[in-house]
Amino acid sequence: MNKISWWRTDFGKDEVRKIRESILHEHVSQGPVTAEFEASLAEVLGVPYVVATTSGSMALLMALLAAGIGPGDEVVVPNRTWIATAHAPLLLGAKVALVDVESEYPIMDVTQLERKITPRTKVIMPVHLNGRAAGMEEVSKIAACHQLRIIEDATQAFCSRNTKGLLGTQSDAGCFSLAIAKLISTGQGGFVVTRDKQVYKRLKMMRTHGVDDVIDVSYTDMGFNFRFTDIQASIGIAQLSNLPKRIAKIKAIYTRYRDAMHEFPFLKFIPVDIVRGELPIYIEVLCPERKKLMQFLADRDIQTRPFYPDLNHAAYFGSKERFPNSEVFGEQGLFLPCGPGQPLENVDRVIEALRAFGDSL
Repeated sequence: MNKISWWRTDFGKDEVRKIRESILHEHVSQGPVTAEFEASLAEVLGVPYVVATTSGSMALLMALLAAGIGPGDEVVVPNRTWIATAHAPLLLGAKVALVDVESEYPIMDVTQLERKITPRTKVIMPVHLNGRAAGMEEVSKIAACHQLRIIEDATQAFCSRNTKGLLGTQSDAGCFSLAIAKLISTGQGGFVVTRDKQVYKRLKMMRTHGVDDVIDVSYTDMGFNFRFTDIQASIGIAQLSNLPKRIAKIKAIYTRYRDAMHEFPFLKFIPVDIVRGELPIYIEVLCPERKKLMQFLADRDIQTRPFYPDLNHAAYFGSKERFPNSEVFGEQGLFLPCGPGQPLENVDRVIEALRAFGDSL
């Protein structure tokens, strides 16, 4: 029996063909294929400007740099997110203010947001974790009241929507990831989207050491080498061509799991609103017996992953606060096998194993 990985995605003949074309045309470093990929992403998301870069983490860092964030500033982030959301401001010398998440969903509890704002706060970074829409309407009102910028961490929310439109496009800048465990992937990579032309110009220049023209060079601003490559862009273009199929697949996987969850009292399914347009790239559950379940499934060649720790557990944050809602997700959260390349028969096998676990209790 084959081992079931917690995540599966597809790279096939289309990707190989596009890479081959790029190499034959000597389009290897950042160039016309990257520009084509950025234009395609802009069309999909309905935004005027897209800047591709090395990772979703770098997209967050660049967006903060474009917002002028530096030492002494404060950035508000939810306590439940991948740590890159907090590392980006920390690397710029800013302080991170943590906000607990909602009790039922691992997204920022906006009712607790305003109390974390100080005179030094400059940016709010809502995170659309697993395609779930953070409360953008409330965040926008609070940001406007305090004259703050909003940078959306949409690294897990490509093509996911709320009632106002696509996530990542409703703020000063939205940041996306193209890592392996995403809806579309270029291996590594990410991009920033914005509707602000001046932000776009800053992002483009900082991506190449603050240089506007690499032939007629003038050192006009700070930056670094945050450049993408045409090889990666080739993969991205091929992945975008199959976007509808990939979306349909993750919805089918989500539905298959969701419809079986009533059989498993030892699990609490963490839902995503696919009717409203949220896209669940991961299958998330809470399990008080998480370690026992993980071992039970591992013994049957089924890989799972626990949720990553809450941010306040990073000692270098120096946080002494408690985040009771976050704690539940951090201690009980589990990813079940999923991904746009995951065969549905694997999902059925996981469900059968979950039934066996239930019978063993």
